[in-house]
Amino acid sequence: MPSGDVLVLIDDSGRVVEWGRPAEELFGWSAEEAVGRSVTTLMSEAAADGERQREWFLETAAVLVKPVLRGTSVMWQVLSAGDAMSGQDVVILRAMFTHSPVVLHVLDNQLRVVRMSTATGGLHDAPVGHLLGKHFTEACELEDPEEEAAVAQRVLESGEPVVNRLVRRIKAPGRPTRCIHSVSYFRLEDSHGDVAGLVASAVDVTERENAQNRLALLDAVRTRVGHRLNVGIVCQELVEAVVPAFAGIADVEVIEDVIRGNEPPPVPVHRDVPLRRTAFEGRIADHPVEAVRPLPTGTPFSDVLSDLRPRLVSIEEDSSWLAADPARAEVIKRSGSHSLIVAPLALHGHALGVVSFYRHQDPFEEEDVAVASAVCAHAALCIDNARQFMREWIIAQTVQRRFLPQRPATHTTIDVSQLHLPAPQGGGAWYDAIALPGARTALIVGDVAGQGIAAAITMGLLRTAIHTLAALDLQPDELLARLSDTAARLVAARAELPPMDPLSREPLTAGCVIAIYDPVELTCTIARAGLPEPVAVLPGDTSAGLPVPPGPPLAEPGNAPFPATTVSLPEGSTLMMGTAALADEVLVPSGPLRPLLDGAGTRPLPDLRDDIAHALADGNRTGETLMLLARTKALPKDRVLTLSLPADPEAAPIARAAARHQLDVWGVDEETAYTTELIVSELVGNAVRYGAPPLQLRLIFERMLTCEVSDNATSAPQVKHARTIDETGRGLFIIASLADQWGTRYQSQGKTVWAEQPTGVSTERRNGAGRPR
Repeated sequence: MPSGDVLVLIDDSGRVVEWGRPAEELFGWSAEEAVGRSVTTLMSEAAADGERQREWFLETAAVLVKPVLRGTSVMWQVLSAGDAMSGQDVVILRAMFTHSPVVLHVLDNQLRVVRMSTATGGLHDAPVGHLLGKHFTEACELEDPEEEAAVAQRVLESGEPVVNRLVRRIKAPGRPTRCIHSVSYFRLEDSHGDVAGLVASAVDVTERENAQNRLALLDAVRTRVGHRLNVGIVCQELVEAVVPAFAGIADVEVIEDVIRGNEPPPVPVHRDVPLRRTAFEGRIADHPVEAVRPLPTGTPFSDVLSDLRPRLVSIEEDSSWLAADPARAEVIKRSGSHSLIVAPLALHGHALGVVSFYRHQDPFEEEDVAVASAVCAHAALCIDNARQFMREWIIAQTVQRRFLPQRPATHTTIDVSQLHLPAPQGGGAWYDAIALPGARTALIVGDVAGQGIAAAITMGLLRTAIHTLAALDLQPDELLARLSDTAARLVAARAELPPMDPLSREPLTAGCVIAIYDPVELTCTIARAGLPEPVAVLPGDTSAGLPVPPGPPLAEPGNAPFPATTVSLPEGSTLMMGTAALADEVLVPSGPLRPLLDGAGTRPLPDLRDDIAHALADGNRTGETLMLLARTKALPKDRVLTLSLPADPEAAPIARAAARHQLDVWGVDEETAYTTELIVSELVGNAVRYGAPPLQLRLIFERMLTCEVSDNATSAPQVKHARTIDETGRGLFIIASLADQWGTRYQSQGKTVWAEQPTGVSTERRNGAGRPR
């Protein structure tokens, strides 16, 4: 008898409803005789029908009994099984359907349940008898029944099995969370190859998946949180890492002093200590961030700050602590949250803040408290690192701000505007516009590489040094050479620090560019050390890089020079010098922002500065950006007296007479005029006695009254302390006593000795055209 032949179909009461031809041949009863009778009676009669028939029946009656659905009724189909099933096979099948942790579901070709194992932990909770005949998605109460039905149907149609598919249940009475099962689908076929249905196996992997999810969460937090040294950013990274993977809502509140970089308070935290909400992520879109307030007492949040112990709280409508914090209660009500974990942000017994995790679906479990604590422990370490950095950053920013010019520089011969975009970590860039004798101005931009307090202090030292050197009236190349010597001494001092001092391992790299503008000659002498080439926009709006040879960075080993270049800058020219951070964007001809300089000669400097600042803010800058913009003015010709002098004793009276006349034109008072005549006489006398022709006198009437005498000798004048009986040697001593300051400036040929004093007239008279006639 072929395997799979249908013998008998029996209803659930045990009566025969179908009797196949193979059954007629086997038992000898026709279908009319067998249908409607009890199968028990028929089998008893067949067993009593003689020895020969019993032996033949025993040899051929290996059958397979299979449940099938007819309409909504379960019937039992008796099939010929061909080869007899061994006793071991039966034992195995019985164990699989009764004791195996792998739950089996036998589905027909309509995906209805026809048989299922009775082991616990399956995809159902109802008794087996109540589930037979139902569609398997209805019987198992799955989270996405339509998707699972589609997957099972594809397996039924294609025969391609699906293995280890994770399936979630939405209903699990008596269980605290959703259940997760690993489900596999296999198609069933009979001996003729016809599709009979499916077998679905399921294993409960809830604990395994939850454990893996917790590990994945901790790994995500360690990977994503703490890469930026900013308390607010760290907190925002934290809430983005845990929502929605761990919680529906996450709320971070940090003690205000911690955000300011101060030390966190010890526990218990005083109830009046304010906390700032630094990050919030979740279902409430309009929840305010940056709210600052103390935590109300009698709530889980304030309790956490008293003992640093995390708390798992079930949120009920009548929870007493909600009344103590009505603002938070309103947010919780709007979110629909019913489960809460409050965990401390703490380090070494000091509190930094609290983190609140809310869920509105699956409630938190005790295992989640440990996860929340681990998350907050990592976040607390990152926040404390950011706090320490922010404290150092605040100090560095304060130091740098104090070292930079405190108010805009005002000069009558040049307009100055600066653009300063600090780096997030601080830096050591600086600028200066220093007034020099002869109405000249030194424009300086410097940059110390690095960040933090060390860079800011080094910047302050170099800036102080350059102010001191500028008072010596040195040329830009000589200024840079001496400034480089100062930087080299700072490098040597760092090298002598103890090895455990971090500063001993930090290299000192600095650059500087110095331009000295002369409004009388309309020239600018420039030298640079490591910084980009300056750019000038001439009155015709033609921009060009100034051909200033590059010099080495400050403190660079070796004796490489800092070559200086003198260029002509007509009145109305715009000079731009900056740090390396903006060279490639603004200063070089191919820079993307170089077109902003077009028309710069006719635009106000503040507008030009703002346009460049806005354009730079739109890009990803690296490093500190500083640019100094200067627009040149010419000193009016009526403010300058230039007179060539003979190289003989007649030079002094000629110079005094010319000076007396010019001072009268400028409206200088009698006392200042008398002092100026005396200074002119002594300067010219020294030049005649010790200098070399040609000699020249120049009086400059600007913010100060400057007397300059130039000659072609290179010898340096010296102050002498003459004895009472000496007839000479008192010239420079007299000048030093009468003038506010005096000095010597060397040119490529010869020198200029100068002396400055107040103009001796009011501001209104000085800004006018001179003494009215």
